[in-house]
Amino acid sequence: MTAFTPHHYADLEPSFVFGQTYVTRRRVGRIDAAALLSLAMLLILLVPARLILPGMTDIGRPGLVMGLLLFTWWVLARFTPTLSMTGPQPMRWALMAFLVSALVSYAIGFMRGLTTMELNSADRMMLYYGVFSGILLTAADGVPNWIRLRGVLKVLVICGGIVGAIGVAQYVTKIDITEYIVIPGLEAKWDALGFETRGTGVRVASTTTHYIELAATLSLILPFALHFAIHAGTRWRRQISAVAALIITAGNAATISRTGILGIGLMLVVLVPIWAWRTRYNIFATFVVLIVVLGGIKPGLLNTLTGLFDNPSNNPAFTVRAARYPVVFHYISQRPWFGRGTGTWVAPQYLILDNQWLVTLIANGYIGAVALAGLHLTSVILAFLAFRRSTTPEDKHLCAALISTQLIAVIVGGTFDSLSFSTYTMVLALSCGMCGTVWRLTHPARTVRTSTTRWFLDNK
Repeated sequence: MTAFTPHHYADLEPSFVFGQTYVTRRRVGRIDAAALLSLAMLLILLVPARLILPGMTDIGRPGLVMGLLLFTWWVLARFTPTLSMTGPQPMRWALMAFLVSALVSYAIGFMRGLTTMELNSADRMMLYYGVFSGILLTAADGVPNWIRLRGVLKVLVICGGIVGAIGVAQYVTKIDITEYIVIPGLEAKWDALGFETRGTGVRVASTTTHYIELAATLSLILPFALHFAIHAGTRWRRQISAVAALIITAGNAATISRTGILGIGLMLVVLVPIWAWRTRYNIFATFVVLIVVLGGIKPGLLNTLTGLFDNPSNNPAFTVRAARYPVVFHYISQRPWFGRGTGTWVAPQYLILDNQWLVTLIANGYIGAVALAGLHLTSVILAFLAFRRSTTPEDKHLCAALISTQLIAVIVGGTFDSLSFSTYTMVLALSCGMCGTVWRLTHPARTVRTSTTRWFLDNK
């Protein structure tokens, strides 16, 4: 019995019950939240971003429609007394603060008066936040146990490996494979992005919208690939996860992006301190081999990557951004508290800022920026609490991996308009939701760990 103590055997989770017996405080549902989250990640990552449902905007991506349906499902469940979940969940409150601030700014934008482009963008952004909320809340409230949690993350890692492999293939062959992906019932919203020459190589976007988005998305997925490479249950699963981690890293490098390099560095800042020395040696040795291989395939790639950070005072990536700051703070000073209106800073109409925090300050003001920061901070705190409560190295490492994704999101938000890119944003939503999941699954109170529906309380 003591061997199962770290898993809270007293909770009677289905995964610890023999045969077909399902003993749990949760009602047996006809809809599996973990399976729907896995399907959403498959649609978000593997279907090229330019393919949408006919006659719709870019919100018509199949994965985004799935996220909106998940949000609708969660809301209906909350308004159905026999189905809504009991027990606390701090992520709900953090998300509510974010959504309320966005809704207030949305209303203020209409009071100011909007152009047609701003009006359409504001409506789109509110729907977009609904999709974000659907993924986050379904993850935080719907994943029933550790096994289902790991199952969703395994799907995420597999999809990340495929996306990275497509990016590497694009880089090596200079052929955009996504142009040949045709899915019945979907239409192309825009032409494929193509390639951009940087240094001695070309930048690739794989199935995402932009090169930087690919780098940021793979940076969020890499910590989970490394987690399974270290802690998967069998040797062959660890080996497969290690291969996926290498492919994801190579795909990140193929974007030739500062954001990607920064993301990997931030991940290491969080994870290296909790790794054993042997793990550190194995991972760093593997990365050295990968660097040598990439250098052999494309000799100038390493010089190009290291040159991205050379001489910031004369580097256009830094100087162009700095030149925009006076204009940005002029707009912020006009409406400092709630901003110009949610979604009303439209890049084609105004400047492309390449900084999500500045976009949030302009569109949603100080209140909106604090709410967004609060969402990340709440995720970090919940994952850290789960880290301290966890009793196995595997669970602790998973919590640390979740913390690293939030640190990555906070910092890379200063390198591109992160919330404007749907693939990255939905992976981030899953990460935030999973922070709430691990907090719940490690809670000292059994009634929170196995949070039940009111249906069970009324009929027990």
